[in-house]
Parts: sequence; structure tokens; C-alpha cells
Amino acid sequence: MSSVLGTILDPAADKILMTTLVVSLTMQDLIPVPLAIIILGRDVLLSLSALYFRYATLPPPKTFSRYWDFSLPSAEVRPTNISKVNTALQLLLMGTTTISPIIELGFPLPALQALVATTTIWSGLSYVFSKDAIRVVSQPKDKKPNQP
Repeated sequence: MSSVLGTILDPAADKILMTTLVVSLTMQDLIPVPLAIIILGRDVLLSLSALYFRYATLPPPKTFSRYWDFSLPSAEVRPTNISKVNTALQLLLMGTTTISPIIELGFPLPALQALVATTTIWSGLSYVFSKDAIRVVSQPKDKKPNQP
């Protein structure tokens, strides 16, 4: 099943999880600060963009209560393919970084960090340059009653 609220809450939960992990691991000196800035910066910019597109595509009148009324769909953000890959790689990085102080890993974390930095930047740019990333939802027009 899918709902307008679900399309908002699911990405928001992902962002909260990723933010918590990135900040926590960076504070423990397990993730380099520049990588944390790239990951968190992309998420902040995407969130601000989503707020802007919500406002720009909301049909009039544009009021505060209508802005937060999710029964009024106005725009839909669709994850790009590289964004899905990036999310998987970010989660892999968070998991491997979390266990790295305990278990010896078979591959170097800096290589995975560089890959995640690359896909994070690529993913952010894909939203800017993709024609399919944001879709304006057309509002249903009032139907005229059937006339005999």
C-alpha cells in the first residue's frame, strides 16, 4: 500500500537514521568530517528542495495549514537509481564502520568511504539533472455532472 503520508514519513525516517549514524560515528572519529559534511549536506539540500517544491506546486490559496495538509498532493519526489545504490552503500558503510573497532574487516574502510562520497555527490546531482526525479501531481479538476 502507498499513501501520501507514507511517501513523506519513509524518507524522513531514513534521513533521521542516517543523520544519527553519521553524527555519532563522526563524533567517535570513525567517519572523516569531510565525508560527514558531504552526506549531511546532501540530505539538508534535498530536504530544503522538497520544502520549496511543496510550496511552489501547492495550488492556491497557499496557506500554512494547506502546506502541511498532506491530503493535498502537489509534487512527488522519486528516488533515482543512483540514489537507491547510494543509500545501500551508506548503510553498508555505517554497519561496517560500527563493527570495525571490534572485528577486523577484509577490506579497507577508506575505499568504501571514497565510494560513498562519490555516490553521494552523484546522487545529489542526479536530482538536479534528472527529468524524472520530481513529478508535479496534477490536481483533479471538478467534474461536471452528467447531463442527459
